[in-house]
Amino acid sequence: MKSLYRRQFIMMTSLVLISFLLLGGAFAGLSYQYITADKRESMENNASYIASFTGAYLGNLGASIQDPVYQLYISTVANISDSTVILSENDGQVVFAASARGEDLNALLRSSIPADVVNAVKQQGTYAKPGNLGGLVSGKCYVVGLPILQHSAITGQTYQRGMVFAVSQVSLLTRLWQDFTLIFLLAAGVVFLLAAAASSFTSLHLTQPLKDMAQAAQKFGQGEFDTRVSGCEGRCDEVGELAEAFNAMADSLAKSEAQRSEFIANVSHELKTPMTTIAGFADGILDGTIPRSKEAEALKTISSETRRLSRLVRRMLDLSRLQSSENVTAQERFDVSEVLIRVLVSLEGKINSRGLDVETHLPDGPVMVWGDPDAITQVCYNLLDNAIKFATAGTALRLAIQVKGEKAYVSVANLGETIPPQELGQIFDRFHKTDRSRSEDRDGVGLGLYIVKTILNNHKETITATSEEGLTTFTFTLTIA
Repeated sequence: MKSLYRRQFIMMTSLVLISFLLLGGAFAGLSYQYITADKRESMENNASYIASFTGAYLGNLGASIQDPVYQLYISTVANISDSTVILSENDGQVVFAASARGEDLNALLRSSIPADVVNAVKQQGTYAKPGNLGGLVSGKCYVVGLPILQHSAITGQTYQRGMVFAVSQVSLLTRLWQDFTLIFLLAAGVVFLLAAAASSFTSLHLTQPLKDMAQAAQKFGQGEFDTRVSGCEGRCDEVGELAEAFNAMADSLAKSEAQRSEFIANVSHELKTPMTTIAGFADGILDGTIPRSKEAEALKTISSETRRLSRLVRRMLDLSRLQSSENVTAQERFDVSEVLIRVLVSLEGKINSRGLDVETHLPDGPVMVWGDPDAITQVCYNLLDNAIKFATAGTALRLAIQVKGEKAYVSVANLGETIPPQELGQIFDRFHKTDRSRSEDRDGVGLGLYIVKTILNNHKETITATSEEGLTTFTFTLTIA
């Protein structure tokens, strides 16, 4: 299996290589055409200049191609243009030749230009093709031929006096093109190496955090929940966001694992205490340690602890149902004021037994909200039961509903001991109890507020708690229907 690093590196280097091949091919073709066209234009200009000069020169009385001064001049032009210049009669008979390379061209003076080349110059007025003039010149050459025209002052007519041919070695063109190509290839090679190094670095920079995350995930699977991805703190790209999200997930998993361990410890504690009590009293009755006169009291204790276990198991089942992925909160319109009053009436016995008063601040009309009426009834019951349980005897409970915008705010408050600020953030945790509640409230199992929080989370609602100067207030929201 190829790694992401290898695939990324191969893809980047392949794209760069293909780009250079396409660019190099286009550059080679265009540069060759440009150099050839430029050389051809230069040779045509030189041939045209020699033809014009020769025509004008031969118009002078007594002028001849065999004039040493003329031949020296044409030789100079041949040297400057780096080409071979050949002059011929109209029938193709060579009368003069000069070469930039200092070659012995005496053999050309006894030769003739091929007939097809002569005819092309006569008929078309120009000749420009690769060739070697029928073997008159050696090697691969490019030949440009033009007629030498002379104007007669007597007749006023222009007639062809001869022909001039400029011959340049193709190897010169090839050498120039090869030099350009070599420079391009060297530059392309350097750029390709730099691109390959940059691609390797960027691919490694991209894939290394992914490898670290894979290793961290494997360690998580082995139970090492303190593993984190490091080295991506300063990155502001998608990989940095992924690493940050991974670490946040790791923190959440570690916290969940800690809560799970705490949950198991709390469940074990809550189960062990009543079971120890039940076993102790049952053994005492069986072995006679508890006298018959106190058996009824012991049985009452066993019954109470058994009911406590039953409540704990029932609450655990309720939690399992609420946290199940299959649990879907029903959305119905109902009057939350009616629900709150109905719960208050059901707890009238407990309220009276504690000598508590009730202060209500409810709207005159119904407050219609969206939610599951049964679940919200459970929320109100747990909050009111909790408020009654921890209120100071003889004080008052305060119930209020306020409508603000699209939300209804339901509040339940009591007067009692102030909850320390460090505990306010923990009161919605599973099995959380203050020391006072553990000692005085043996009916509670520490799941009431956690169930409240879970139900409201399922409704996508919030709940807050405040406690100042003995006044503790729980406020939760519902969406107005």
